[in-house]
Amino acid sequence: MSTYEPREDSMLLKSYVRQHAKGSVLDIGTGSGIQAITAAKSRKVKKIIATDIQRSIINYNKKNIKNKKITFIISDLFQIFKRNKNLMNKKFDTIIFNPPYLPQELKLKDLTLEGGKKGYEVIEKFLNKVNDFLKTNGIILIIFSSLTKKEKIDEFIKNNLLDFKELTKKHIFFEDLYVYKINKSAILKNLEQKGIRNLRYFAKGKRGFIFTGNYKNKKVAVKIKNPESRAIFRINNETNFLKILNKKNIGPKLLFSDKDYLIYEFVDGYFINDYLKINEKENIKRMLKNIFEQLFVMDKLKINKEEMSHPVKHIIINKKKPVLIDFERAHHTIKPGNVTQFCDFLISNNIKTALKNNKIKIDNKKVITLAKKYKKNINKNNLNKIINEFK
Repeated sequence: MSTYEPREDSMLLKSYVRQHAKGSVLDIGTGSGIQAITAAKSRKVKKIIATDIQRSIINYNKKNIKNKKITFIISDLFQIFKRNKNLMNKKFDTIIFNPPYLPQELKLKDLTLEGGKKGYEVIEKFLNKVNDFLKTNGIILIIFSSLTKKEKIDEFIKNNLLDFKELTKKHIFFEDLYVYKINKSAILKNLEQKGIRNLRYFAKGKRGFIFTGNYKNKKVAVKIKNPESRAIFRINNETNFLKILNKKNIGPKLLFSDKDYLIYEFVDGYFINDYLKINEKENIKRMLKNIFEQLFVMDKLKINKEEMSHPVKHIIINKKKPVLIDFERAHHTIKPGNVTQFCDFLISNNIKTALKNNKIKIDNKKVITLAKKYKKNINKNNLNKIINEFK
């Protein structure tokens, strides 16, 4: 037979599809069609699209399963919804997925069983895209094995601003099977209501998660508090300082914020260490001068950014200018140290070597002396003396 024969995992998922499926349903990796058939029996279900990557399975199901509610389509996860005009922008109340989740062991892939080299790659790909096809109050029903590494699945769910409930855990032979019911988190619903689209996980910091998205045809960054961080009021703190500093053309442009997140224009470019490797002397000198001038403004405002003694992930250099990012630890102080901290960074061994490779020589003792003089008397004249040392 050309279809994936229902096994323990299919039968376990089936019982929860019977209980929870509703509205418009998408059954991904339909295999034997068991989940689509089960959903079709529910009065709460209106229409079902059942997809599978294998043409032989779809052809077999079309021939053998006759149900007016079910439409069988060939698709690798969500690809058909991007190519077919009639299906574009379609969202579902229920998405069912019984994925291949075993770690790949065979040279010849078994698409029905193997989920990638580590077993969870297909599920990760699914979770990274599913938000775009799930209605605001929609649900996802998914089953996977302990062989797939539960902690990785939980991480992928969290990274996509989703919440989950473990419906059941069943031990079968040498593995545990988990059935999850997944839905959009309150923050994700809020962001989508505000008009943020195509949210994607981008990076994780000590105190926050960064996502990218689209807002009014612009790429934006969405910063959300890391729930594991003990730091409090960091989102509010960064928002307040960005409002002040944006007026001085410092920092990414803040668009709007909430108590749980802030949205600013995405800054594309190079981190400073990478920039030093690919640019020439004159470009680097202009970049350093611009950074020093921004830090000087902050010193005059008596705002200390922190992290400027090691700003490898806190400065992004694009075609226009360097942009300082991450102001969650910024604070007012009588003795700000942005310029002097940056001096410490530039005379560190690695950066000094990178500058030297670009024919920019530094006299450490002289820079330290000028930095001390600047710290005692923060003014433009003392700043320029420091800038002139990087030549």
